Amino acid sequence: MTAGAVLHEVYQRDRARMLAALIRALGDFELAEDALQDACALALAKWGDPPPDDPVAWLLTAARNSAIDRLRRARVGREKLAGLGPPETVTVMTEPGLLAVGDERLSLVFACCHPALAEDARVALTLQAVVGLTAGQIARMFLVGESTLAQRLVRAKRKIRDAGIRLRVPAEDVLPERLSGVLAVTYLIFTQGYTAGAEPLRREAIRLGKLVAALLPDQPEALGLVALLLLHDSRSAARFDPDGDTVLLADQDRSRWDAVEIADAVVLLDRALSLGRPGRYQLQAAIAALHAQAPSAERTDWPGIAGLYGQLLAVDPSPVVALNHAVAVAMATTPGEGLALIDRITGLDRYHLMHAARADLLRRLDRPTEAATAYRRAHELAVSPADRRFLAGRLRELG
Repeated sequence: MTAGAVLHEVYQRDRARMLAALIRALGDFELAEDALQDACALALAKWGDPPPDDPVAWLLTAARNSAIDRLRRARVGREKLAGLGPPETVTVMTEPGLLAVGDERLSLVFACCHPALAEDARVALTLQAVVGLTAGQIARMFLVGESTLAQRLVRAKRKIRDAGIRLRVPAEDVLPERLSGVLAVTYLIFTQGYTAGAEPLRREAIRLGKLVAALLPDQPEALGLVALLLLHDSRSAARFDPDGDTVLLADQDRSRWDAVEIADAVVLLDRALSLGRPGRYQLQAAIAALHAQAPSAERTDWPGIAGLYGQLLAVDPSPVVALNHAVAVAMATTPGEGLALIDRITGLDRYHLMHAARADLLRRLDRPTEAATAYRRAHELAVSPADRRFLAGRLRELG
């Protein structure tokens, strides 16, 4: 194999392991990721044929050296800018022994989800500070503009600074009050990995979710979240065709779904529901379980799914949940009923899936001109290349 082919194989196979090692050494997800990219670029220039005997060790050494250089340059830059005033920074104070989960990243997630901050600010701040997502990536998750999200982050950091809030790893008796933010962060990490096709992010989210569930076994929402992540992850192999194009749930090859993950998820969901405190993640997991356990798309229990979405709306009355409820109603009854519900939803004009759902119902109602307009709007807003190709294909079908 050529040096380039070996690098590609090692990166695909060992990226998550190398990134985890760098995060443990550097304590910074974004720095670790950037350093690993630097090491790969250097490997392309330096490796000959044959490549090094231990490519992983070579890349880790090069990444650590790159991180040291980056930190040195950042320190020099801070010294030069010292006269302009102190930058707004967030320092996470950790106290050994307070959170005995043996995992640094989960400890930092709990630390950043401080109850003095609004939950959306906690989640956004944690995604940036701990996971290393950009403001643009986080903004798309929250369905807001990047500038709006950036202002939200600035306000959160300013509140931490002005109020003298010290972000510490909390004692175990106060973990439950931070749980909602931690679960939201974990779910959004998974969502980012799921929509981008990034398996390491999906695996990291599932790992964090399992740690939280083990740490707080009497919290049904923690169990429900892990069940939900496993059910979504079980379909990963069937979501795209060999060309990388999106395959709709109804058209997926169900033999490629991971039966072990589905079975594990159902056990976790049953345990969560037995605790008698249903919440948003348990309800979402119950919906995903009905999809996963249906023997075929035609035999999906759409009335049951629509009913569960109705319960979820009562717990989480968000526009996205309303959209999913409307689609389920359309499948359980008629496209017209679903479309009427969608047209009453506000706040999703920049959400491409809303326009795609509208377009699909209009197409099923034999209203091709309106369907094409909705598909075009969805195509304009879609970010994923696979989504854009799918929507372009729908437009071509309409002529």
